[in-house]
Amino acid sequence: MPADLRPAATILIVDDEAQNRKLLEALLWPEGYLTLSAANGEEALALIAQRAPDLILLDIMMPGMNGYQVAGILKADPATSNIPIIMVTAHTERGARLAGLDAGAEDFLTKPVDRAELWLRVRNLLRLKTFGDFLRNQSLLLEQQLQQLQLRTAGLQRFRAAMDTTADAIMLVSRSSMRFIEVNMQASVMLGYTREELFQLGPAQLGAGTPEQMERMYDAIISGDRSYEVSETQLRRKDGSELQVEAHRHAQRSGGDWIIVAIVHDISERKEAEKRLHYMAHYDALTGLPNRRLFYETLKKTLAHAAERSWLVAVLFVDLDHFKDVNDTLGHTIGDALLIEVSNRLVDCVRIRDTVGRLSGDEFALILVMQEGQQGAAVVAQKIRDALRRPLKLQGHEVSVTTSIGITIYPDDASEPGVLIQYADTAMYQAKQAGRDTFRFFTAQMNAEAQARLELETALRKAVENNEFVLHYQPKVQLNSGRIAGLEALLRWQRPGHGLVPPNDFIPVLEETGLIVRVGSWVIAEACRQIGLWLRTGIGPVPISVNVSGRQFIEGDLEADIVKALDDNRITAELLELELTESSLMENTELTIASLQSLKKRGLDISIDDFGTGYSNLAYLCRFPIDKLKIDIAFVREITSKPDDAAIALAIIQMARSLKLEVVAEGVETAAQLAYLRRHHCDQIQGYYFSRPLPAADIEQMLREEKCLPIPDGEAQPPFKTLMLVDDDPGVMAELKLLLRPDGYHILSASSAAEGFELLALHPVQVLLCDQRMPAMIGTIFLDRVKNLYPDTLRILLSGYSDMQVIMEAINLGAVNRFYTKPWDDKVLRANLREAFRQHALVHAPQIARADAVHAA
Repeated sequence: MPADLRPAATILIVDDEAQNRKLLEALLWPEGYLTLSAANGEEALALIAQRAPDLILLDIMMPGMNGYQVAGILKADPATSNIPIIMVTAHTERGARLAGLDAGAEDFLTKPVDRAELWLRVRNLLRLKTFGDFLRNQSLLLEQQLQQLQLRTAGLQRFRAAMDTTADAIMLVSRSSMRFIEVNMQASVMLGYTREELFQLGPAQLGAGTPEQMERMYDAIISGDRSYEVSETQLRRKDGSELQVEAHRHAQRSGGDWIIVAIVHDISERKEAEKRLHYMAHYDALTGLPNRRLFYETLKKTLAHAAERSWLVAVLFVDLDHFKDVNDTLGHTIGDALLIEVSNRLVDCVRIRDTVGRLSGDEFALILVMQEGQQGAAVVAQKIRDALRRPLKLQGHEVSVTTSIGITIYPDDASEPGVLIQYADTAMYQAKQAGRDTFRFFTAQMNAEAQARLELETALRKAVENNEFVLHYQPKVQLNSGRIAGLEALLRWQRPGHGLVPPNDFIPVLEETGLIVRVGSWVIAEACRQIGLWLRTGIGPVPISVNVSGRQFIEGDLEADIVKALDDNRITAELLELELTESSLMENTELTIASLQSLKKRGLDISIDDFGTGYSNLAYLCRFPIDKLKIDIAFVREITSKPDDAAIALAIIQMARSLKLEVVAEGVETAAQLAYLRRHHCDQIQGYYFSRPLPAADIEQMLREEKCLPIPDGEAQPPFKTLMLVDDDPGVMAELKLLLRPDGYHILSASSAAEGFELLALHPVQVLLCDQRMPAMIGTIFLDRVKNLYPDTLRILLSGYSDMQVIMEAINLGAVNRFYTKPWDDKVLRANLREAFRQHALVHAPQIARADAVHAA
């Protein structure tokens, strides 16, 4: 449209909704149009009679006279028939549009109205009206000019001048000759032809369609079937390149011929933008693989083809193991490079007809079409594992990666794309659980477990909202006094219809879902509330420790939660202790250190829970403000019978003493475990031997009763000459006791290795006499463990069998100090036992040994 015509254009908006009229006025105002508005058909006709607008935006559904009726009246009146009408409607049915065209409307807009579309359609119709008016006013002159080809008259020059001011190409086509009879300058620029060259051509020669197709289109426009036609097409430039355009066509009578006026808009940039948007919507920007949306659509189509041909289709869900570690240690740039290389290797592992997609992060998926059974999926999975195991060189770094793969099969497992992807994900999770770097096929049991997991997550979210959690408390006992030194708060879930849920069944899910942050905050608040309650009800100060997750440091505001809980309950920080695992300490180390140091300054005690079970750097541990180490139950459970467990526990105790830290042993359940830990100077114990975790009311009763752990009498000295006999034969045991009773030994007897370990933990034993052939554990193995657990005890083996190779190996390894055969010589055995006690005394109690020697003399 010529620039000088735009400000003068007046547009009438007819709509019974005031909000719609205001919206259209607001959208048209930036383009400089003048607007009139009418609320109904009658008001619109009255306004048009006073002042004819250049264009009408006409709503269809209105009370009284509807849009069809208004359009019919206007088109029937010669004075208003040339006013373009755009009908605005929320209806998209073909019947509504045909009725509008029949009433005389030139175009349609669908509610809600798009601003760019509104501007484009209004602009093009106004241009067509301008040129139509011009053609009618100059019809005689134009007919003479077209017939005589007198292109240089003043009127045509004015016409060209008007057309040349627009940025779109304008072309006038004669229906009779099907050639261009006039074009503007932009048409020449757009197509690369001169005006004269274009006059020798027609739309068909530019690739707009075949001559027959163009004739049919023009005839439809002329006949009124399509009085105004808009279409997208491709035109061929002079240099042979293709140009994407949008053409708006309108028929105008000129003398004895029909002229097709076409306004052609270059939409190449728009099409390129649409292609980019389509690519962005369907392909991963980093790897170029199909994204989740396109993968799903491809899988849907593949399943349809497979159903027709009875093919099997495998869906593989591929997740990189420990990818987060690469990002955290080498940076996201290396991580991105790794994902690109992984995508390339995945593509190399499949055939052209298969599909590889990136679903998100380090998650990929594959579609495999199989005609020979599901074993082909396992072959591809193994091929992927082998391909990804090969080291990758990324920007100077060599990176190795493994993957966990889940596989599901159509139609065996499911027939819906979404379900197959879900099942493959479930199978991948099972591969992770199996230790990673492997693959798993989906099974019904996996689905049941996944459903149970989903139900558990949902129930836990409700539990957070409904306050279904409670705290139980387990005492920690000071071994040198036997008194309760504090409590550990342990989370329990009172699930409706299920009772108390074991913590191992739900705490890992709280961690994985992130709910642990909210629940952890509640635990701190509840523990502090209980401390404050006991302070005010006469129980007194009772220190309570709470377990803290690493996610509370990263995702929550742990310090703020603690400060608020302390302030709300008016208690001092010394009564609250934090317990953290080694693994949580080593996550975001600097942040964790800063947070713990700040909390330590407030007076909180800090413990490392389950010490020895996680991966930790001792240099880092020294930087943490730690007060206590807790020996994990895994090392306490068999501390009296497994030398390795005992060695780890003793090493932790010794290290803690060197670092001036206290030591708490968890999971103490037997008197033997207690005696062993007490003998090696453990500070505190916690476990079922003293008390299981109890509700607050039961713990309060225990605190009021001042329940204590009995303390051994420090003045009572154990018998010096303690002999332990270990034999599963009651007859042999009785005979030995009878033989040795006159020698004055304090005799302990055990019928198995397990009983022997129990007695050794409870009593100091100087000499041990053990049978070789016993159930569960033979004598040489038992004595080898005793050597490591109680190196001061002299170990004598008694055997009626001649498996000398095993016995000699035990002697050479130091497990056996002496060896006697059955039947024994009573006199020799008694004499050698006396000598064994004498040797033990010379090493460990020389003063007593010398006194015994003098007495014997």
